[in-house]
Amino acid sequence: MNFIEARKLVHEYIRRDEEGNVESIQTALDQVDLEISQGEFVAVLGHNGSGKSTFAKHLNVLLSPTEGSLWVDGKDVTDGDKLWEIRKNAGMVFQNPDNQIVASVVEEDVGFGPENIGVPTREIWSRVDKSLRDVGMTEYRSHSPNKLSGGQKQRVAIAGVMAMEPKCIVMDEPTAMLDPNGRREVLEAARRLNREKGVTLIWITHYMEEVVEADRVYVMDSGRVVMHGTPREIFSEVDTLKQYRLDVPQMTLLAHELRQAGVRIPRGILTRQELVEALCRSY
Repeated sequence: MNFIEARKLVHEYIRRDEEGNVESIQTALDQVDLEISQGEFVAVLGHNGSGKSTFAKHLNVLLSPTEGSLWVDGKDVTDGDKLWEIRKNAGMVFQNPDNQIVASVVEEDVGFGPENIGVPTREIWSRVDKSLRDVGMTEYRSHSPNKLSGGQKQRVAIAGVMAMEPKCIVMDEPTAMLDPNGRREVLEAARRLNREKGVTLIWITHYMEEVVEADRVYVMDSGRVVMHGTPREIFSEVDTLKQYRLDVPQMTLLAHELRQAGVRIPRGILTRQELVEALCRSY
């Protein structure tokens, strides 16, 4: 079985009045089918309101399905006896790191998660050392998080999740509040964990450049999965993505415009280097 497997997954937000009567029902996830293998880097794209963040919250059971099924690491998310184990194995990093940082010293914050799940003290400090080293934040271990940049705070949040040693990390728009340098820092730290440690990485974003190196991409719209493929396959469909109110990487868009103007270069170009090489071959 895949590490994550969704079948006909539905989630409805139900609004009730003061007497408990249903006023409205909003379907945030609508028959979602999705598979993610252990160790993959999978990106989930979608416009605001597409359902991608609602899906993320199901992966460590912050929300439960209205209908359908979802399995995480072989465990049914509706099985209450498996809740603790699922949350240990599917860590979450949210958009705003300030919402996850709880301690006044970096190393204490990183150790907070392992302490909560009952890891012995000696093992906690070993994990703190390792996690800070993995995200490149060892030299800041005695600093106050309040004095760090946005990118550094987000790396501390990632270290705190990694110290719990999950098999999977779900990043729900972790760079949305960061500047370009901060976005690059966080993405590099996450990719390093994926490549070197085999951690399954689910990256939810609306920044197209961030998903170029993903193994696979899911595109969501109105609660449904509407596209699925490799980054090259997805970004080859520039006009289709525009219909879903999504952009494409700048180099992909430039290559698309050149093709429209008659330049003979392939579809699905993702990087500056690929574009340069394609232009050199066309002349």
